[in-house]
Amino acid sequence: MSNRLNGKNALITGAAQGMGAAVAEEYARHGARVCLGDINIDGCNDVVERIRAAGGEAIAVKLDVTSRADHAAAVAATVKAFGGINVTVQNAGINKPLMFLDITEENWRNIMDVNALGVLLGMQEAARQMIKQGRENGPYKIINVGSILSRQAFDDVVPYSCSKHAVLAMINGGAKALVGHNITVNGYAPGVVRTELWEQLDKDLVAIGKFEKEGESMDKLAETMILMKRYSYPEDIIGTAVFLAASPDSDYMTGQLLMIDGGMVIQ
Repeated sequence: MSNRLNGKNALITGAAQGMGAAVAEEYARHGARVCLGDINIDGCNDVVERIRAAGGEAIAVKLDVTSRADHAAAVAATVKAFGGINVTVQNAGINKPLMFLDITEENWRNIMDVNALGVLLGMQEAARQMIKQGRENGPYKIINVGSILSRQAFDDVVPYSCSKHAVLAMINGGAKALVGHNITVNGYAPGVVRTELWEQLDKDLVAIGKFEKEGESMDKLAETMILMKRYSYPEDIIGTAVFLAASPDSDYMTGQLLMIDGGMVIQ
């Protein structure tokens, strides 16, 4: 266990599995106390058990990111357990691909509510607590998870692309709004990451006819669209999440979205 995040208290959304769970475990490995929030509380509890077994400190809260009350409760739980909040990672996200002419109002609203509104609410509630703690106790770090689709769009995931463009806008706007409170706002943008989210996405892409059989989407994308010719795993991403949380490593940085996509956006 290292000490890069010793004394830091972090709240991570969408932490029951995949990238969120990996970031929570990595933060704890570097000394942070972590609150894991997810609508899947059982999954969060499993991750908490792993963190505690490794000698870290963690709690779990049930968190529907579309609910402001749930965000406020998660912040309050973090403060009660650890004494304050220094870092928040807005990681929760969903996707359901549909071809452009097949996009429905329900599809649009579900994705935008979780991926865009959920980020806004999480940023606001965490920032209010950080401001209450006082700028002299900062710097505080708000970290939003974007995507390669924060920079471009594909015809089968337009609502998701729009939601991730919104995340970039909130990084830029939030940085300007909160800089006076010693709060930085940054993010990281993965490309194709092998997680439970992608396993489901792979099935959905087959269902809408983008690929012929399950299991081929990641290999095809790696071959044709990723400069480094391989997809990523959470282990490829978590170091950047630590960098953005750790002081003073990223203190003189705000309003930025770091691409961790194997060169996909320039391919």
